[in-house]
Amino acid sequence: MSSLIKTWDELMGRLRQGRKIGYTGVEPVYYFIFPPSRLLYVKRQIPALTARLRNDGWNVHLFSVAEHLLEIFRTSPLRKIWLAGDRKNPLDWEKTNKSLANALETTGVLESRLENKLEELKGIKNALLIIIDVEALHPYTRFGVIEGKLQGKFHVPTVILYPGESTGKTRLKFLKFYQEDGNYRSTHIVAEF
Repeated sequence: MSSLIKTWDELMGRLRQGRKIGYTGVEPVYYFIFPPSRLLYVKRQIPALTARLRNDGWNVHLFSVAEHLLEIFRTSPLRKIWLAGDRKNPLDWEKTNKSLANALETTGVLESRLENKLEELKGIKNALLIIIDVEALHPYTRFGVIEGKLQGKFHVPTVILYPGESTGKTRLKFLKFYQEDGNYRSTHIVAEF
């Protein structure tokens, strides 16, 4: 049995049991942590992994961070300004990334979209949300920031497919090169490859 399947089985067992009240909080948030070097492998396995959850009785829904970010940036009122700035100085990536990150943070639109999805799933029996494409948050933010802003709003079990590493019970390193962050109030399940 591959390590990915074995770890997914652990996740499924934890989902069946539900979250226990503990120092990390009571919200049903689970990080499925895997090495960034295995990102493409994990992405290719998503259909099979979600099928296993459906066969186990879960009503699985996906939330793609990448798809939402693309739509947010394409429809932003600042888009014309960003494009004009890019034409003036196309190699100033730092300035571009800061502007995009600022737009995400000040509008809170990504958090709003995720909150709306969680609210939509609230009354659905055996609903489970899987958040994919979290790596698209680089270099704008980390998912722990989003989780913190939505604390108290995770009404359905939520699994975050997280490329990074666990460095303690509540500490994660996004993409393995960000400074470790201890703001994750969730269950961590680490896939070893």
